[in-house]
Formats: sequence, structure tokens, C-alpha cells
Amino acid sequence: MAPTLSSTNIVLAFFALLTPSLAAPSPSVPAETAVSSSKTAAGAPLFHSETLQLTDGVLNKLNLQNSASLFAFGSNSSSSNLGLSDSGACKVFPGDSEWPSTSTWSLFDRLLGGALIETVPLASSCYSSWPEYDSDQCKVVSNNWTDSNLHAADPASIMWPLYEGRTCLPTDNASGTCTVGGYSKYAVNVSSVAQIQLAVNFARNTGIRLVVKNTGHDFNGKSTGAGALGIWTHNLKDIQYYEDYQGHGYSGPAVKMGAGVQATEIYVKAKELGITAVGGEGKTVGVAGGYVLGGGHSPMSSIYGLAADQVLALEVVLANGHFVTVTEETDPDLFWALRGGGGNTYGIVTSIISRVHPKVGVTTSTFNFSTGGNVTVDTFWAGVRAYLDRFAINADAGTYAYFWVMSTGTNSFSFLMNPYFAVNHTVSEFNALMKPWFDELDHLGIPYTPDTTYHDNFYDAWDAVFPLETVASSTMVTGSRLFPRANWEDTSLLNKTFNALKTTVTAGYPLLAFNMKAELPEGYPESSANPAFRKTLMHAITSASWTTNSTNTQILNQMEHFANDILGIWRKTCPEAGAYMSEANILEPGFQQSFYGSNYERLYQLKQKYDPSGLFYAPTGVGSEGWTVKSQDGLPDQNGRLCRI
Repeated sequence: MAPTLSSTNIVLAFFALLTPSLAAPSPSVPAETAVSSSKTAAGAPLFHSETLQLTDGVLNKLNLQNSASLFAFGSNSSSSNLGLSDSGACKVFPGDSEWPSTSTWSLFDRLLGGALIETVPLASSCYSSWPEYDSDQCKVVSNNWTDSNLHAADPASIMWPLYEGRTCLPTDNASGTCTVGGYSKYAVNVSSVAQIQLAVNFARNTGIRLVVKNTGHDFNGKSTGAGALGIWTHNLKDIQYYEDYQGHGYSGPAVKMGAGVQATEIYVKAKELGITAVGGEGKTVGVAGGYVLGGGHSPMSSIYGLAADQVLALEVVLANGHFVTVTEETDPDLFWALRGGGGNTYGIVTSIISRVHPKVGVTTSTFNFSTGGNVTVDTFWAGVRAYLDRFAINADAGTYAYFWVMSTGTNSFSFLMNPYFAVNHTVSEFNALMKPWFDELDHLGIPYTPDTTYHDNFYDAWDAVFPLETVASSTMVTGSRLFPRANWEDTSLLNKTFNALKTTVTAGYPLLAFNMKAELPEGYPESSANPAFRKTLMHAITSASWTTNSTNTQILNQMEHFANDILGIWRKTCPEAGAYMSEANILEPGFQQSFYGSNYERLYQLKQKYDPSGLFYAPTGVGSEGWTVKSQDGLPDQNGRLCRI
């Protein structure tokens, strides 16, 4: 339901923009109007940022003459005005004759209220060819390069530079080459819905590629793209708690979060309020951004399902530029698709309303064991197998475990529990749950020393045991699999699964995994999250790496071998299952089935309905098979033109 316009705030300040020359600077006055913040169809007031909107009335008052078409709203039934539905057509790229002029970008910036940022790569301070060159600042960037906070706080940087083309990495060679590469050319530092609407309309009407970045966590680089206009939602940080929220089919506590809210922020707020929110295990993950749109597994998933399952309403800017409230009542199709169908696919979410849960106590435990001494290789794997055997029991108890198994040398292996996260368990209850496994470790003679602690709330437990994400490797690629419960219900299939994991680790590829389940809780509305999540007992990740001096051909060969052969061993144990799209492999064969399962056909049809011109493209996203990036290095990254196939 569209809010009604207030009568006083239509912007009239842009007649100055009609002067023949735009070289002289003009004041940056945002093109927006303030609307009522009263309750929308979501059942809650808009945030202040959402009350500042672009409307036809605003555009008419601006009287932009020849520039009006750049910012006009679209319709869902229309294709791109640049014919990008045609095979071979590419998004407009810097240097093209169709690329907007400097004066047009200046006009756009003034309409945005000065929120347009031209991308300067984070590591440009390391290169003498850039005005930002500063050896001291270069050291700061280099020392913090693997810290996810550094990249989350930048309008263009992403967590995995492999997917922007590795064009400007930290270095001590100041004469090296640094280019913008696959980063967005510009980004809008969003503080209002109107700015998102302007950016969406501008990108659609000019044929420029559009990307959306919150934190840049996605493992496949969905939030970057060469020559793109970026929409940076990171600073939409509002949080509002509703003790008695009334929504369609739900009555109870809920929280409204801006798209920029990160895990640490919502968890701190939840502790303050005496509640528990469902969000990611990573500390800097953007909960209300791409995380929830891709499904979102959580330390609470074994009890409450995915983060997407908690969503009761969303505020969204569509591909036509219009701002809408999406609920199960207003648009059941879009409500279904947005909750799990992938980020940067159907629209740009500015906020979500999610159900929250009572305060919980959590017992956490960390420990490890390794080969060596009396622990032979066979004994080590027997200890790991004793743990694997109990996955169904552990997940059904509502617990969540994050563990590593890795090779540490020739015939040398290590197991690391970091951490076990036992929600609603006291220490004694946790010990009782672990006793059969611990008894077996004792019987095998495997030494281990659990560090086990009870916390009376979720935040304290989570903050104490989950490490800050280590990111930004440019010499590594990841892949994952959602192993289903069926693999534990048949002894021969469990043996096959265990042998597949053992083979992977023995070959030198690490196993990082989560023992969990993510069933849809009873009474919750269906979502478009990967159906494989509903049957899983283990979300497993592994990775492959190469040396820094590897050629692009060698890297591509390694990536293809990893995707097809190494991960292929896992797929053979559960070919009908899938993988978590946000933590998966960019070269996953048959990504439609792997990431979306039986939901893909419906999601694809909705993509054509809500985004017929393909404004919202993301690698491995719904409809992405109709596009290709002509990358500069021949790798599956975003450093190149985006073109129709």
C-alpha cells in the first residue's frame, strides 16, 4: 500500500540545473518528498529513510527537460530501452559512446544530495600511480586486509577479491598496477529510499549495470561488477522492536531492521531487549541484506529454521523504481520469492520485519584432537566417525556445531570443534548429549579437553566463541554441499558419505562444516529457500588454493578440477540435494538445481515478471544463465562487460 504524500516537501530546487552549462557546481539538494511514516501494509511505520521517496510528482516538479527520461519510472511489462533483451547486447560500459557524460553524472549526484561516490580501491594507497598513495595507510590496509570489517565499511570492496579480478591488492611494490577492475565504477551511499529509486531508474534507463552491496560477504562476488553503478545499503542501520506485532498469521514480538544491520548489531540489541533474534554466525554479516534473501543458516536454525523463515514483511524498491511493501497478503508470490530466492534478484530490500524469540541459555564448548602419540591415523578417523554417527541426534536436540577437519602434514590430521553451540542446554545436559561420543573417544585413547561454559543469553555465547571472519584471500576458491538426513538413514550411504569426506581431507582439502538442521517450523509460511536445507544434517564447505604466481590458465584449471572432481565426490553421495548459494562454488554445475532445487522454475517465471529487462543480475542468481561476463582474465569473475548470451 503506497503511503500518501505530504503536501509540503516536494523539492523545487532544481530549476538551477536547467542552465546550459553544468560545469559550475550547484547545491546538492536531494530529489525526494517526505511521506507519512504511519503504518503501511507491513503493520509498522516506515523508518525515516523510507519516508523520503521519489515520486512522479517530484520528477514533474524538477522540470528536467531533456534529462527527465534518465530518472523516469519504468513498468514491469517493458523491456530495456537499449534492447538488452537481444542476444549479444551488453550493458553500457565506461568508454562507450552511450556512457553518461560527466555533466550527467554531476546532475545525478546533485539529485542524490551528494551521495555518489566514485570508487577508489581500498589498496590504492599502496600504488604510486594513485593520488591516494600513502605508505603508512598502505600498511594499515595490508595489516587489516583479512578483517571483514575493513571491506564491509567500504562502498565497493568485497570479501573475496578473486571475483573482482584481483586488480588492486595490497603490495609493497609501489610501482605495480592498480585499477578499479571489477569493482563498481560508482556507488550510492544510501540514506533514503529516494536515492535507491533514483539509482534504479538511472541504471535501467541508461543501460548501465547495477549491483547492490551491503557488506560484500557473498562467496561468489554478487555485489560487484565492472562499470557498474553500486547501491550501498550498509548505512541503513535502524532497528525497531515491537513487543506485540500484529501481522498476517502472526501475533507476537518482532523486530524491524534496516538493510544495513549486521549480526553483531542485532544481537546486541536483542540482548538489551531480553529476546533472541535469528541471524548469521559471522560477526559482520548483513542480516537484513543478502544473507536473509539467500536463506541464511543460523546458530538457531536447528530450532527455528532459516533466517528467511522469520521474515513477516519487507520494504522493497522494484526494478521499475517503485517502492512497495511486500507481505503474504499484498503479494504472496514476491513474498515467497524474496525469502530465499537470492539477493539482487527481485528488488532492493530497505528493511525487513522478522519474528523474534524468547531469551535462551546456551552452553558452548571448544576442543580439539589430533593424530600423534598413541593416536594413529585410523584411530583419528574412528573418532571423527563416532561424531558423524550422531549428527541426527545432535541436530534434533536443537544444537548447532561448527567444526574443522584438516590435514596438517603427511599422515597427520586435526579435528577442531570451534564451537559446539548447544541452545537450551545446561552444561550437564550438554555433557549428557556428548557422553556417547566422548566415551568412544576415551575408548579409542584420543585425548581432548573441552572448554565448556554456560551463558544465560544468546549474544554472550555467540560473541565468546565464534571467531571474526577471515576474508579476502585471492588464492582460494570454496565450494559446499548440503548433506541430507537420508545419508544417515542408510548405513551404506553413511559409509559412502564418510569416505567421501575422508578422501577430501586426505587429499589436502580442508573440511569446514556445520552439524545442523533447518526444517520449516510448523505454522510458518513456505519460502523459496533451497529445499535441500529442509532435509540437511550437515552444511559442509571445502576449499582449493594456488600459489600467488599461478597463471590465469593454471588458476582456471584448478577451479574447474575443484568444482567437477573434488566437489563431485560429495555430489555423488547425494545427487538430489544441493548447496547453500551464499557459500557455494561459482562453477557449480547445474546451479539451478543445486542452489534452488524444485523452486527454480517458479522463481524464474517471477524473475521475468518483476525484472523483465534483467536489471538485477547476480552470478548464479535466478536468470543469470541468460548473461555472461566477458572477464579480462578469463576467470569466472566480474571484471568485464555484462552481456546477454
